[in-house]
Amino acid sequence: MTLIAPTWTALLYLVSAVCFILALKGLSSPKHARRGNLVGAFGALIALVTVFLSSRLENLPWILAAMVLGTAIAAPVARRVKMTQMPQLVAMFNGVGGGAAALVALLELPHAEDGWLRVAIVFTLLVGAISFAGSGVTFAKLQELMTTRPVVFLGLPVLMGAVLVAAVGTAALVVATGSVGLAVVVLAVGLVAGLLLVLPVGGADVPIVISLLNAFTGLAVAASGLVLGNVLLVVAGTLVGASGTILTRLMAAAMGRSVSGIMFGAFKGGSTAGSTVASERPVRSSNPEDVAVLLGYAQRVIIVPGYGLAVAQGQHTAAELAQTLESRGVDVEFAIHPVAGRMPGHMNVLLAEANVPYESLKEMSEVNGDFKQADVALVVGANDVVNPAAKTTPGSPIYGMPILEAGDARQVVFLKRSMRPGFAGIENELLYEPQTTLLFGDAKESLAKVLSAVKAL
Repeated sequence: MTLIAPTWTALLYLVSAVCFILALKGLSSPKHARRGNLVGAFGALIALVTVFLSSRLENLPWILAAMVLGTAIAAPVARRVKMTQMPQLVAMFNGVGGGAAALVALLELPHAEDGWLRVAIVFTLLVGAISFAGSGVTFAKLQELMTTRPVVFLGLPVLMGAVLVAAVGTAALVVATGSVGLAVVVLAVGLVAGLLLVLPVGGADVPIVISLLNAFTGLAVAASGLVLGNVLLVVAGTLVGASGTILTRLMAAAMGRSVSGIMFGAFKGGSTAGSTVASERPVRSSNPEDVAVLLGYAQRVIIVPGYGLAVAQGQHTAAELAQTLESRGVDVEFAIHPVAGRMPGHMNVLLAEANVPYESLKEMSEVNGDFKQADVALVVGANDVVNPAAKTTPGSPIYGMPILEAGDARQVVFLKRSMRPGFAGIENELLYEPQTTLLFGDAKESLAKVLSAVKAL
């Protein structure tokens, strides 16, 4: 006997689904992202409580123990993770979601008599396993537990084709026979497919792959909803799958790449390689005092934040520098590239955390025209997103990627730790232009020194 009637169950699931939709709407803007996240969490809480009230749950102590264990692991990890490691955390969540969906499908197979239900099961097994294994590789690449360069070897395309054939063949046999043993083989083949799918992807493209795998996880969850007869899982999984697909296409477009080129470009040498070789070409370097003079007596300054700023945790210092310049009558804007900070919205959240006003955060489409009127473009820890090779060098890994036109400013100042290239592994010719000055050092420390010098003017 259940504690609530089916009508109430359906109504509560509808409320949860509406919360998920509103959460996605809220997450589309940095200003409302926190509220959207809370609305989504509230919807998930309603769904969880509804499951307990509307189902006859066996082994309740084991279920509660699993929930307590999961909470004990997830809560500290989520609270302690650095903003720079958010893509890795997203990759972990993707993998866990896909793996959980695959395991649920495997356990439901012995009870599935209908052929179409078995189709949903093998789909969940295969896609969930691909997402789990692929997300593990993306985490390892971003965490630099393995090389960020594309991993390719002789015969890889043939091996991938063989794995695909094996996946389709064993999946068809599972649908026909309902064999749990063959389902385990499908699971294993999916894990291998996930590894082979992500290994050839270069480091700069990994965040886009995370978004794609997020879509895979959503599809797996939606299919598991069909397996379990749970409408809310179908709705939630479909929302995740659709939003992940849209985000993947937007990120690929922001980098001027096709999704197929990102996933399989390494086979023809087109994927980013993540070189770490530093250039020895001469550049014009400066000191904090000279940079402070450029900024302090400018009329308009555009700050271009990048991943280096996030790694150095320099967002608060950058915000204080902007406030100090504004107090001197300088017009200051922050130019945000769609993939700055590795993922869309990552840099917006980072700067919002430092209380930078939302109206000061300008997206690429609205700020690019302002660089020609800017006295100084201050590039902090960014490289590829301002690299003119994206426009001038066919065959470059980033050719065709829309960039921030920092080179149009009268003066360009780079805050860089070293002359090592960005994730794309290519030199930035803007560094050698006559209007460009470099200030070497940790981004936060360099900003602090410049800030002190500005205050002393």
